[in-house]
Amino acid sequence: MLIITSLLLIFVISWLLWMLTKKKLGSLPPGPPSLPLIGNLLSLDPELHSYFATVAKTYGPISRLWLGQKLGILITSPALAREVLKLNDTIFANRDVPVAGKEAAYGGNDIVWSPYGDQWRMLRKICVREMLGNQVLDSVYSLRRKEIRNTVKYLYNHAGSPVNVGEQMFLTVLNVITGMMWGGTVKPVDRERLGGEFRQVINEITGYLGMPNLSDFYPGLAPFDPQGVKRKMKVLAKKFDVIFEKMIDQRRKMSSGDVNNKDFLQFLLQLKDGGDSNPPFTITHLKALLMDMVVGGTDTTSNSVEFALAEMMNQPDILKKAQYELETVVGKENIVEESHINKLPYLQAIMKETLRLHPTLPLLVPHCPSESCVIGGYTIPKGARVFVNAWAIHRDPAIWENPLEFRPQRFLDGKWDYTGNDYAYFPFGSGRRICAGTAMAERMFMFLLGSIIHSFDWELGQGKKHDLSEKFGIVLKKKVALTAIPTPRLSNPAMYE
Repeated sequence: MLIITSLLLIFVISWLLWMLTKKKLGSLPPGPPSLPLIGNLLSLDPELHSYFATVAKTYGPISRLWLGQKLGILITSPALAREVLKLNDTIFANRDVPVAGKEAAYGGNDIVWSPYGDQWRMLRKICVREMLGNQVLDSVYSLRRKEIRNTVKYLYNHAGSPVNVGEQMFLTVLNVITGMMWGGTVKPVDRERLGGEFRQVINEITGYLGMPNLSDFYPGLAPFDPQGVKRKMKVLAKKFDVIFEKMIDQRRKMSSGDVNNKDFLQFLLQLKDGGDSNPPFTITHLKALLMDMVVGGTDTTSNSVEFALAEMMNQPDILKKAQYELETVVGKENIVEESHINKLPYLQAIMKETLRLHPTLPLLVPHCPSESCVIGGYTIPKGARVFVNAWAIHRDPAIWENPLEFRPQRFLDGKWDYTGNDYAYFPFGSGRRICAGTAMAERMFMFLLGSIIHSFDWELGQGKKHDLSEKFGIVLKKKVALTAIPTPRLSNPAMYE
């Protein structure tokens, strides 16, 4: 009875605060009618990216939804995206951290969820300088090559049989990332087992991060955790923490002077133990960065490669054209090397078109203004959750000809890039919070996709039909996993070793 009374009291107070807040907010963007206290929650479609696009068609490129007590602002045009991500970049550089994000990222002490400020700048600088910068990526080319060759060998050994493409791409990227983080620590025999553990946990984490959660919409309900999201994420985070603790313990037992065992984890431990970072770099920051590298780098790249191959298989002429380019540049008597990437403009166009049609983060990571401001002539109050719908902008027929068609040739003119400076195409975001791993993602996508289509022809099983539908989440995924049959293309079996 006490719990029920407490909940009723919270709802009454929340309703009163909600009504007072609405009166004070001024000229908000237009949006659909909302119910008292509940707002528009009952009308939400699980496929938020397409639902938000539908709302924008009715109410305009800047519109609003009431998500319980939380005000959601939908941005669906390049001009307004520019206002948010460039002209008012500093104001919108913060995040509205969900309960799931706090639990997954050690209280939100990572690059993704940290508020804009000294701590965030320190964490980003560490990652770019020590793991994601071009100089570091050049130095670990042999690791990427080894893991991709392992994948090619696996596919060769399973030639003629259906293969879960996304699963194999995930394990490849995961092995590269964990190799960079603690490569001298994990024995090769443990890689597959560890990969299986990570994949299961990561899928569950990204699921909860994209799930609407009442604790986020009604902060007064957070202590009660009505959907159990906090409790479930705590369990998942603990699984990661056990793995991280094991890696840290093993790394500390190894000789720091062993030149063959230098990796990201060793650097982070030296930075923490040195105590000369400002602000201080703690063990919490260390684990949160490891979490970012694993969660942020695996599902994203592997899903994009899976989408790309599915789209190419759906249009065999595109696949053949890409293979012909590879034959011309690489040759059928050679294997793909990373040095070939810059000589493959059509494959580059395939990557860009994949990220246009299926952006990795369809709504980016929601922004949160640190102060009230005016965007598009409307008031955006401090603390609102701002969704920039890159998915909808990338499919806007006013910008793109035949936007729902997969047409790589639209990118052959070299006009578009990943810098985030053109707000009609910004798959990695823009402004201060642009993705720090763009260079890593581009290398892995190109090297991995180029290798598997140069080495193999691909087809669906008999009676199978192509399904390119999407499943919404903080990371966009194929609704139906791509299961395809590889057939070797290269005549020399040695090229599959």
